[in-house]
This record gives sequence, C-alpha cells and structure tokens, in this order.
Amino acid sequence: MPINIRVLRKKIRTELKTEDLLSLLDRAVELIPQEHLSELIENFFDPDSLNLVDETSEQVLLVEVRIFFEESMSGVYYEDFQVNSHNFMDLSRGTINFIAEFQRLMQRCIDESETGDLTEIREAFEMLINLLDEIDECRDDIIFFADEAGSWQVGVDWNRVLPYYFKSLAAIAKPEEYAQNIVELVRKHVDYNSDEHLQQALKIANSSQKKALKSLMK
Repeated sequence: MPINIRVLRKKIRTELKTEDLLSLLDRAVELIPQEHLSELIENFFDPDSLNLVDETSEQVLLVEVRIFFEESMSGVYYEDFQVNSHNFMDLSRGTINFIAEFQRLMQRCIDESETGDLTEIREAFEMLINLLDEIDECRDDIIFFADEAGSWQVGVDWNRVLPYYFKSLAAIAKPEEYAQNIVELVRKHVDYNSDEHLQQALKIANSSQKKALKSLMK
C-alpha cells in the first residue's frame, strides 16, 4: 500500500525522539541504493570525503558487534552533562549514538538470523544483551542517563527480538544451557511478561530443551 509522504514527514517531525530519528536514518541509509546516496547527503557532507575506504561488502555482523561492545565497555559512548530541573529528561549525544547503534546492530541480528550462521548470531545477540546487563549492574561509565538509569531506556522491543534470539539459541545450545539462558534473560529484562515469552521459548525448543525449560519454570 502506498504511503502518504506528506503524512509520514509530519509524523517524523512531530512524533519521533532524536534517538528514533537516528535509528530511522540508519535504516534509510542502508535501504537507499548506492547511486542515490550522494543526493541524500548533498549540502551536509562532501561525498568525495566518504570514498577513502573501499568497502564493497558490509562488515561481518559479529565483528561489528564485538567492536561496539569493546568501545561501549571502554566508555567511547559515555558523555554526561550538568543535570538540572530543566534537562533531566534529556539524553547526551553519546547516549543517543549508543542507542542508535545498539538498535541498528540488534536489527542486523534479526535480519541475518534467517540465513546467517546461527552460532555467530547467537554470540552477537548475547554480546548486545550483556551490554544491557552491564548497564543494569550500575556501571556508570558506559552511557549516561540524567534520570532513572537503566537498560530499559535503550528501548529494546523484546516482543520482536526474543523469537529470533530463541531460534539462534535453540539451534546450538544444550538443554540445560537453553533453559538457564532463557529464564535468566526473561527474569532480568521482561519479567512483567514472563509467561508469554517462556511459552514462546517452549514452542521453539526441541524436546530435550523443552523438558529442561519446564523443570525451571516450576
């Protein structure tokens, strides 16, 4: 069904937060054909300055995620500001960039789970999830939140993500490992909707994994 560009433009301008705009832009850059990218960035960047490296293919997912993980843990995205009663809901540029890159890489995990190496995709998923765990462990040098710090502010759509993660995990994990990983993840991040996600994990699991998961659900 054709989309009304005028209505879409209005919604983008009035309804999206800055971090959502960056995620949308990331998606647009990857969807726009290479021959039209110069038109997109005209008056913003010099196209010639972006041809310094010949990247004929996209970087391997696991490599990208590992680089992002290491940069995040070393504080590359940490950027704070003086908090007051007027800006306590704001996000720093570093935090916005972290969220946009996190969302982009999580989307790559989802996209590649259909055809990629599930062992690598599982590892990529879990590195991203581990970053969320680190944030929730009160690590205050990964990203900065002026108010109510927590990984929930990264805005992961768990309803969309978890089926793909469960699939990658079920393909290679031993029964006990499958069950423990899922129960721990659900408890930490989606405990408010645990029954639905656990039931979904049961449907994806093989018979041995189902048995192990059911034993932990009792």
